[in-house]
Amino acid sequence: MSPSKVCLVIGAGDATGGAVARRFAREGYTACVSRRTQEKLEPLLAQIRQAGGTAHGFGSDARREDEVVALVEHIERDIGPIEVMVFNIGANSPNSILTETAQRYTKIWEMCCLAGFLTGREVAKRMVGRVTPGDPGRQGTTHKGTIIFTGASASLRGSANFAGFAGGKMALRSLAQSMARELGPMGIHVAHTIIDGAIDTHFIRSQFPERYALKDQGGIMDPEHIADAYWMLHQQPRDAWTHELDLRPYMEKF
Repeated sequence: MSPSKVCLVIGAGDATGGAVARRFAREGYTACVSRRTQEKLEPLLAQIRQAGGTAHGFGSDARREDEVVALVEHIERDIGPIEVMVFNIGANSPNSILTETAQRYTKIWEMCCLAGFLTGREVAKRMVGRVTPGDPGRQGTTHKGTIIFTGASASLRGSANFAGFAGGKMALRSLAQSMARELGPMGIHVAHTIIDGAIDTHFIRSQFPERYALKDQGGIMDPEHIADAYWMLHQQPRDAWTHELDLRPYMEKF
């Protein structure tokens, strides 16, 4: 029996990342989910398994090259080929430019961008290796994999008190563009999503109750609906790939 295809979600939190893992698991993919603290993954793993899916959880720091290399190698060797990788690390943390520190700014950039580079590079190397041998120019005539980077409003514009986050997310967007141009001809679909709005999370419920009150009016993004969009991106034929997709509630200004 051939190994199951894998969807790897880096930054599988309680909202978008978890929803994406559940969505792909429902489609028959083995969900491999990662965040820095493995214990926090247990509820998500239980949800997937109770629904009949297959899931593996890993505690790993995506900013550390050795840990990323080891994670991808372990999955490819012992679980199955990574057909989809979703990079979903946030690092949305406000601070005034007047009090921002170099250490904190660097950490946010590492989480937003460096981690995306490391995971994207390692996964892409495996996907490219699965292009049919002997294909002229190794151009890849079929879809060999999908890499999706989760962006935010800060990917397009820098707001007051979000210099670190905006810098990191804009860098991630540029990384995605560069990878798409290089890897697309090799059969790898690289997409970047702009999540422009509040997501239905505990943080929004507890810290912004007036915003959360808009949920019944469709003013808060449902993580499950975001996950549906990610599945759609993976399903696209390569003659009509979307590179950048922005998602927002209908009432969000843009």
